[in-house]
Parts: sequence; structure tokens; C-alpha cells
Amino acid sequence: MGKGILGKFQLDGKVAVVTGASRGLGEGMALGLAEAGADIVTLARDEKKLKNTAQKVEALGRKVLALECDVTDNSRVKEVLAEAKATFGHIDILVNNAGIIRRAPAEDYPDDYWYDVIETNLSALFILSREAGKIMIEQGGGKIINIASLLSFSGGITVPSYAASKGGVMQVTKALANEWAGKNIQVNAIAPGYYETDNTAPLQEDETRYKGISERIPAGRWGQPQDLKGAVVFLASEASQYVNGHVLVVDGGWMAR
Repeated sequence: MGKGILGKFQLDGKVAVVTGASRGLGEGMALGLAEAGADIVTLARDEKKLKNTAQKVEALGRKVLALECDVTDNSRVKEVLAEAKATFGHIDILVNNAGIIRRAPAEDYPDDYWYDVIETNLSALFILSREAGKIMIEQGGGKIINIASLLSFSGGITVPSYAASKGGVMQVTKALANEWAGKNIQVNAIAPGYYETDNTAPLQEDETRYKGISERIPAGRWGQPQDLKGAVVFLASEASQYVNGHVLVVDGGWMAR
């Protein structure tokens, strides 16, 4: 007999590469995938923090390969994906979570803020997807999950490069889904709402902004990394086999307000 519906959410035997996995949303999603049965390849620039995530994955009984990687270094990206494949024999899931944000009024926005964010959040995401996509095409399928944002839909305040990059993430997700759905690769995105992470620290520290944002969230609270576990497991699993080019908003109801 085939799997029942709950069995389709299981990731036993799968290998997931998660970027920006040393903390916050990336760590939360890596742990969620491990809890569902996947072995994990964690990528981040902070090697010490990567070890902390690796220990948590191992405590769940899963194998883990922790690799230092600056996702904007194209040659390093190719190296780590090759090492992941050599270690496990296949790559089934890629979660493009690594990202940065830089804040300044648009009229004063420095050139380096613009280029750094676009390179990290958008260009690196495409390169990673392209290289992992080659592996997935060769092996007959896979799952790519990009991390978009509420600013894939709106412009935000004092973060023009971030808004531009996340709008681009949504469009790259759709473009790759168009090309690869027929190759049994599902490419989708998750758009988190306001989560309590390092990236949103300036908003959390601004009492006026924090209060205003909190009051608009119908769920009555900011998100926590564990709130993305269900969404990432769904999109990484056989349960989402006919979901392509979708942006799944996980925001406590913000976009519905």
C-alpha cells in the first residue's frame, strides 16, 4: 500500500541544505526538517554558531554536515554543494534562507547597502538554486524553498534594497517553477511576517514601531522560528508535490488585515 497522508509529510532518507542555518529562522527550519526525518547540511558564515545548530540536529538523531559558507562566494557555493552530494549521495531539498537587511532613509541610502543586500538576498539565492537545480534535474527531482517576505508584496520603510530583493525572490521562485516543474522539482517560497530575530532587532527596540506592528497582527504576537517548521516541512515533502511557484505567507494574519 502507498503512504497515507501523514506519511507523505515524512522526510526520512532525504537530505536538506539550509543556508543561514546558524540562528533564527534558518536554525528553526533546519530543526523542523530534522524532526521530520531529514539529514541536514547547514551553511552559514559563523562557524561557531553552526556547531550549535549541528549539535541540536544530532540530538534529534539525524546526520548533519556543517559547512562554513559565504553564499555570495560563487566558487564556495559550488564547493559546499559538491561536498554535500559527495557525503550523502544526493540533495533533495534546498532552503534559501540566508539574508541581510540594511536600514537608512532612501535619500541617504549608501551604494554599498544596496549592492550588498541585492547580492546576498537575490543573486546568491539564484546561484544556489541554479547549482542545486542541476543536481536535482540529474537525480530526477527535488524541492527548493526560498524565503521571501511581507516586503515581497509591499515596500516597507527605509529598506529599499531589502524590498527590491524580496520582490525579486518571489519572481525568481515563479520563474524557476515554470522551468522545472516538469522536471519534478517544486520551487516555492515562504513569506514570514514579523518574527523576533536579529534582523528585526531595530524594530523590536523601537517602542512605537513595535507597538504599532504588534497591534496590527491578528494573532496578537510576533512569530518565533518554530512557527515556520510546519510550512517548511510541507513544502519539502511529498505532500506538496503539486504545489509550484507558490508564496506561502506565514504571518499571524498580517496580510489579511
